[in-house]
Amino acid sequence: MTVMVTAADLQDRDAAKEVLVRLKLTHPELVQVWADGGYAGELVAWAERTLGIAIRISKRPPGTSGFVVLRKRWVVERTLSWIMRARRNARDYERLVQHSEAHITWALIRVMAKRLAENRVQPETYPPVLDLAA
Repeated sequence: MTVMVTAADLQDRDAAKEVLVRLKLTHPELVQVWADGGYAGELVAWAERTLGIAIRISKRPPGTSGFVVLRKRWVVERTLSWIMRARRNARDYERLVQHSEAHITWALIRVMAKRLAENRVQPETYPPVLDLAA
């Protein structure tokens, strides 16, 4: 829905306000966002009060230890994996954050285009084969 690349010294929680504002401007119908525990706290109240967006925190089930797959969190990890499949995104060569944002957007466009192409009904033969021997 939106891509934002920041410097490494900026905490995700601090950049989240800008991302949420961008999302609300481009998608005013947005009313709920899922996040992990690092975004809990003042950001949740700010988003509800200022933007009308409810931030839902994806939490580990009580009493669990070790690695646990969290459904909402797994969506993020899976998407990051798809982005990193584009070789250009495997290393940070860019001088401008806009270039990194563009490469990430292109990687996700490729994922969407591939899915759309796989679901398309293929005609029996295209272009039609002419039988010249007849």
